[in-house]
Amino acid sequence: MSRSHSTDIPDRLGEAPDSPARLSRSPAKRPIGVLTVSSWTFANGPLRRGGELQARSRNDTARRLRQVAARADAANAARKRESVRRLAVLLTVAAASTVVVTAAAVASPRPAVRGATATASTVQRSATAVKTATGNAPRHQAVPAPTAVQPVSPSPLTLTALDRESCPAKATACVDLTRHLTWLQSAGKVTFGPIRAEPGPPGSAHATPRGIFQVSWRAGATFVSNIYHEPMPWAVFFAPGGIAFHGGSLTTPSHGCVHLTDENAHYYNQHLPDGAEVVVF
Repeated sequence: MSRSHSTDIPDRLGEAPDSPARLSRSPAKRPIGVLTVSSWTFANGPLRRGGELQARSRNDTARRLRQVAARADAANAARKRESVRRLAVLLTVAAASTVVVTAAAVASPRPAVRGATATASTVQRSATAVKTATGNAPRHQAVPAPTAVQPVSPSPLTLTALDRESCPAKATACVDLTRHLTWLQSAGKVTFGPIRAEPGPPGSAHATPRGIFQVSWRAGATFVSNIYHEPMPWAVFFAPGGIAFHGGSLTTPSHGCVHLTDENAHYYNQHLPDGAEVVVF
C-alpha cells in the first residue's frame, strides 16, 4: 500500500497521530466564568466615567448655588443699608421741618390758636371775590346775622382822663391813635374795651385820619380790598377813602384803617350799626 492512502501515516515525519506534540497545537479551552483584566476594564470603564461626570456635575451645581446665595446675601445687605440711609434722611427732614414750623409759630404776630369763628373767617377770606374798599360802596352789602360770639377777653388796659375827655359821651366808638387803643361806649360808659388797635403810621400818606365820623356800611368775613388786594374781615367803614375797622395785624401798620383782632373786629361789626358815631383822636 502506498503512503498517501494510509490513515496511520503521521502528519509530519516522525510524529504519531496521537502524539503529545500534535495535541499541544490544538486550541486551548478557557474555563467558563473566568474574566481577564482587559475584559473587566472594557465592561466597567464607561460606568466609572459616568459616575465621575455625575459627581463633577453635582459639585458644579453646588458651587453655583453657593455663588448665587452669596450674591443674594450681598444684594439684601445693600438694600438694607439703602433703606436705613433713606430713613435717616427722612427723619432729618422731618426734624428740620418741625424746627421751622415751631420757629414760625413763635415768630407769628398772631396767636397760634384761635376760636372756631377765627378759623372759619380765615378759610372764607381765601375764597372771596374782590370787592371795593371805598366808603361809597353799596349799603345793601350782605352782612351775616349776629351770632353769639365771645370776643377775646380785653387785656387790663385803662383809659386816662384825656381819653375820656377826647371822646364825647355821644360817640359809640373811640380810637386813641397815640396809645393805639379803641373801645365802645354807650352814654359815656365803656361797654367793651379798651383793646389794642393798629392804625396807619402817623405823618405818612397812610396815616389814619382824625375827626368825627359815622359808620357808613359793614362787610362780612370774606371781604377783600380791591386796592391792596388784602383781606378785610368784618370791616366797618366809617371814613372816606375806605377807612374801616377790620381784622388785621397788630404789629404791622395799616394803610389807614384801624386793625383789630379778627374776634374783636367781628364784635365791632355786630355792635356798630350804620350811622353810629366814631371819634378818632
